[in-house]
Amino acid sequence: QVQLVESGGGLVQAGDSLRLSCAASSRTFSSYAMGWFRQAPGKEREFVATITWSGDNTYYADSVKGRFAISRDNAKNTVYLQMNSLAPEDTAVYYCAATSAGALLSPVPARYQYWGQGTQVTVSS
Repeated sequence: QVQLVESGGGLVQAGDSLRLSCAASSRTFSSYAMGWFRQAPGKEREFVATITWSGDNTYYADSVKGRFAISRDNAKNTVYLQMNSLAPEDTAVYYCAATSAGALLSPVPARYQYWGQGTQVTVSS
């Protein structure tokens, strides 16, 4: 079982940066691939970024490529999402997720077994 807790969301202006964190409870965190997803009001959950267990490989949605960066610190059981050049369309609840398939880079929510409760990111214009 993996418990995930996101933090770092907030209200920012367009062009600002935020760093989200996701702390995991599991002692086997380093074996999990991790992902970030987001959901805006009235929309389906959307893939943002994912990273393999080692951190060597990452994959991004086209909408955030070049602006967002996913990373992880296995010693701290934490995965991060650095978000730069934020725009109003980035406004959403951001969720981190974990999959036991540690080498997987998947944009499909159903491939992830564990989810956090989400953190709100609001970008004003």
